[in-house]
Amino acid sequence: MANIKSAKKRILVAEAKTERNKAIKSRVKTFVKKVDAAVAAGDKELAKEALRAASIELTKASSKGVYHKNTVSRKISRLSKAVNAMA
Repeated sequence: MANIKSAKKRILVAEAKTERNKAIKSRVKTFVKKVDAAVAAGDKELAKEALRAASIELTKASSKGVYHKNTVSRKISRLSKAVNAMA
């Protein structure tokens, strides 16, 4: 355990940021699952709406520093590709 006051603070701050990042990642995963479920069900309109919502959540996560911008671009691209491939 840390003895120095600043080190103790860093531990607390790191824990708080870890919790925040976990919450954001969990939220993003939920939105991505909704897109995947809509694609699997074959509901194009629902998939488009879910894709729009997922894109917004991914972009927010990127701006908060949870995901790298290239990771977000890749995820959005793959989701878009799946939605657009629907008949």
